[in-house]
This record gives sequence, structure tokens and C-alpha cells, in this order.
Amino acid sequence: MKLKSVCVFCGSNNNASPRFLDLATELGKELSQRKIQMVYGGGDVGMMGKAANAMLQNGGEVIGIIPEHLMKREVAHKGVQTLHVVPNMHERKQMMFDLSDGFICLPGGFGTLDEFMEVVTWKVLDLHDKPIVLANLDRFFDSLISWIETANRNGFIYPCSTELYHVVPDIPGIFDYFDSI
Repeated sequence: MKLKSVCVFCGSNNNASPRFLDLATELGKELSQRKIQMVYGGGDVGMMGKAANAMLQNGGEVIGIIPEHLMKREVAHKGVQTLHVVPNMHERKQMMFDLSDGFICLPGGFGTLDEFMEVVTWKVLDLHDKPIVLANLDRFFDSLISWIETANRNGFIYPCSTELYHVVPDIPGIFDYFDSI
């Protein structure tokens, strides 16, 4: 499967660990080198900004989607080729979904987790069959993975639900997975 565009979910806080900011830059460079368009939340801050800037500096194509109420808070990236300003978060997530062939979840906070869980839930409900990658960089998502395993053991999710997404430990693992499908 050749992906033309991927949606990247990641943190928008400038206080993120420099290691994670560097990993977002690495992802942006790799996406641009592979000529895969990046769809993301439209911000110019945190990991979002780092990934977008790396894409742009390396000739990649970036589509940002930001709700009106976050234009100042997330400092909308004015340098991306396409920036959609939408009325609310629901339309943002729907448009990110519609414009993407797959999803990459990097470390982040509540919003990142919300976006990841929504695309996984939609896959559970057979609303799509797009690949989803959880990038467990520096073991960031270990506790989430443990929670999912606990929910599975206790019958809250189907055992096959863990097959709805693929966990990788690093940026090269993302592309190894995408190349294998």
C-alpha cells in the first residue's frame, strides 16, 4: 500500500522534552523525503510545529487544519501550503480523517490521545480500514498500552482490538510498518 498522505497526531506544547521535539523533526524529514503529504492540526508550536517545519524545509507538502478558537492559542502555521480554518474540533478531526490515507500518533497530551482513540474507535466500528501507527517513542505510551491490555483482559475491548493499530518503538519503525502493508 502506497500512502499518499498521513495524518500526524502529536503534542502542541513548546515545553515538550527536546528529545520528542527532535523526533517530530525527524518524522517531518522522513515524510518529505518519501513524498508523503502530512495532514495535521495546523499549529506552529510544539511537536506539531517541528514536524511541519521539517516538512517545509525539505520540500514536503503540509495541510493544516485548525479550529477558529485555536488560531491564537496554537499559533496557526502561516507557512504551510494549505491551512483550513474550521468552526470546531469535530470538523477538524473529520477533515483530518478525510484527507488522510493513514495515521501516526506521536507523544502528546489529551488532544493527541483523543485523536488516536477516535480513529481506533472508528476502525472498531468498521468506519474505515486505514493503517494506524502508535509511535511508542522512548516508551512514552507504555502505560496506555498497559491500560489497553488490562481493558482487554477484563472484557471491555475485544481481543482483536489490539490488531487495529501497530505499535513501533521509533521513527524508522513507522516506515517499516507502512512499507510492509
